[in-house]
Amino acid sequence: MAPSGSRSIKRGCQRVLYWIPVLFIAVIVAWSYYAYVLQLCIVVYLLAYHVIFLMFVWAYWQTIFTKPMNPLKEFHLSHSDKELLESENRGESQQEILRRIAKDLPIYTRTNSGAIRYCDRCQLLKPDRCHHCSVCDKCILKMDHHCPWVNNCVGFSNYKYFMLFLAYSLLYCLFVTATDLQYFIKFWTKGLPDTQAKFHILFLFFSASMFSVSLASLFIYHCWLVCKNRSTLEAVRAPVFRHGTDKNGFSLGVSKNFRQVFGDEAKYWPVPVFSSLGDGCSFPTCLVNMDPESPTTEGRHQFPSKPLRESQSRLLTSTPSWAENESAADKERKGN
Repeated sequence: MAPSGSRSIKRGCQRVLYWIPVLFIAVIVAWSYYAYVLQLCIVVYLLAYHVIFLMFVWAYWQTIFTKPMNPLKEFHLSHSDKELLESENRGESQQEILRRIAKDLPIYTRTNSGAIRYCDRCQLLKPDRCHHCSVCDKCILKMDHHCPWVNNCVGFSNYKYFMLFLAYSLLYCLFVTATDLQYFIKFWTKGLPDTQAKFHILFLFFSASMFSVSLASLFIYHCWLVCKNRSTLEAVRAPVFRHGTDKNGFSLGVSKNFRQVFGDEAKYWPVPVFSSLGDGCSFPTCLVNMDPESPTTEGRHQFPSKPLRESQSRLLTSTPSWAENESAADKERKGN
C-alpha cells in the first residue's frame, strides 16, 4: 500500500476516535433524560428541566459544530513573498521580510525572542492571540484550547458557546441533583418502591453530583479568564509584546472584557448565538502596562497606532490613553 494511502487511513481512524468523548457525553445526557423524565417523572419540575436541557443541548451543539475561524487572507503570504522567504537562509533576513509584511497589519505580539510570529505550516503571519492547533492542523483565531469533549478547537468563533455550554451543563447537573436528592434519601431509608426506577435514581444522583463538581471548577476558572481577558494558553504563557511580556496586555477592565466575549446587547448573553465583538484577527490592548508583577517597570509604553474595527473602537471609547491624560495634565499646569 502507498504511504499516502496508509496516512489517509490513519487520519480517518483518528477522526473516528476523536468522536468517542462526544459520543460518551451524548449517551450520558440521553440516559439522564430517560432516567429523569420517564423513570423519576416529577411532573412539577419537568417544565424547568426541559428549558435547562434544551439550552444545554443547544450550547453543546453550537460548541461542537461551529467551525473555528482562521486568519484572514491579509495575513497569508503572497506567492512572491513565499518565494522570497524561502530563498533566504539567514534568520535575520527572513525576519526583515516578515517585519516588512507585518508593518501594515494589526500585530502587536511577538515570540519570546522578539521575532514576528510566523506559522511555517500555514505559511501566514499569526494574528495576535492566534495559535496553530496540532490536532486540527490549522491556525485558530484567539485559540483557547482543543477540547476532546467537543472534538473541536475552542476559539474566537465558539468561545461564547463553550462558556454557555459549561454554564448550562452545570445548571443541568445541579438541578438534577437538587430535585433527585429527596428520592436518593428515600432509597437509603427504604422509602422507595422496589422497582427498576430506584436504580436509575441512585445512579442519576451520583453522576449528576459528580459532574457538578468538575464542571463547577472548570466554569469558575473560565469565568476568571473572561474577567481577565485571557485564554487558557495565555494563562499558561503570557503574551509577549514589543515592550516585553505582559499577562494583562489585552485586559480592558472586567466589563469590557466580558462584552468582548458576550457582546453589547444583554438579550443575547444567555443565548447560544454569535454576539462577540471584533473579527478575531485584531484586539484592542490596554495602552499602559499597569501590572506590578510584570518585569517591565520603567516608564510607560504606547503601542503603535493601527486601525481598529468598529466594535473594538467602542470598547476603547471610554478609556483614554495615558498620552492623552498626560497632555491634559500639562495643559492644566500651564494654565495655572
